[in-house]
Amino acid sequence: MLDKIRIIKQRFDEINDLIIQPDVISDQKRYIQLNKEYKDLKKIVDKGLVYETLMKNIAEAEDIIDDGSDAEMVEMAKMQLDEAKEELEPLEEEIRFLLIPKDPDDAKNVVVEVRAGTGGDEASIFAGDLHRMYTKYCESKGWKVDVVDFNEGTSGGYKEIIFEVSGEDVYGTMKFEAGVHRVQRVPQTETQGRVHTSAATVIVLPEAEEFDVELDMSEVRIERTTSTGPGGQSVNTTYSAIKLHHEPTGMIVSCQDQKSSHKNLEKALKVLRSRLYEMELAKKQAADSEKRKSMVSSGDRSAKIRTYNYPQGRVTDHRIGLTLYDLSNIMNGDIQKIIDELMLAENTEMLKASDDVI
Repeated sequence: MLDKIRIIKQRFDEINDLIIQPDVISDQKRYIQLNKEYKDLKKIVDKGLVYETLMKNIAEAEDIIDDGSDAEMVEMAKMQLDEAKEELEPLEEEIRFLLIPKDPDDAKNVVVEVRAGTGGDEASIFAGDLHRMYTKYCESKGWKVDVVDFNEGTSGGYKEIIFEVSGEDVYGTMKFEAGVHRVQRVPQTETQGRVHTSAATVIVLPEAEEFDVELDMSEVRIERTTSTGPGGQSVNTTYSAIKLHHEPTGMIVSCQDQKSSHKNLEKALKVLRSRLYEMELAKKQAADSEKRKSMVSSGDRSAKIRTYNYPQGRVTDHRIGLTLYDLSNIMNGDIQKIIDELMLAENTEMLKASDDVI
């Protein structure tokens, strides 16, 4: 492990020199990438310094014990050795996890798309519940949530809602939410008290920067329309709503959340870039058999990942067999405990795959 840490320290020092070079500073794409790598490596280097100190303390204590000439020093050395060995195992485990290769997309902001699935009006209401759950969770993390577009359900909730989340390491956390979410409860419209099963689909896209995707604007048709639905004085009076048609893929992206046509265009382009970026990611992942095997972060839109059972007050994540009887708090945004377990499962899986490297 020390050899691996020293190799990383060399790379860290190299990046430390590179990020102050004028030619690197002037290359925005390279500068951002190197800064991200610097930040990731610094965590390992800092822990590595603690590890090296600990190993040195262990060696010194063992030397004193082996010498045995000073009984008082030997006793102190034995205490020091016991303390150091107690700290060593959890520190090694922490470093092993830090040494797992990071997904470069984990640090990105995200675009989340929640759509009602089977279940009619109840599915739309559930999609609204999921949006509220994610909004509360993101607020608890100090992340910013911005709605891009929405289509309201006839009895409440949303047929679909698209929103951006910006903050630190958002995709690395929110990617676990991608898939089909199922709800079992008595709908508001049910007169005989029968439990129905409905579903909503959650798509989590890493937000693409301009340099991630080369978007040819000659292939994008921009349609400007009046906004619909509730809003301020400008709704239905100005052509502020934007609809983008990406000719090569047939993708359509709408945004009417802002009163400014320019801001709506900016948001819609972010979503379009993110969808195109995800298409490229999907191709890479399809070629990566190990990643395809992962049940945790496959992002398969057709996979049923979680069930919210209201009569029993339980939430079950099917990927890792986790069941929690805390539905009320979870629907109020307390999903960190589920995400922590999913992260642990993915890290353990990745650790097994990278043991030969480490």
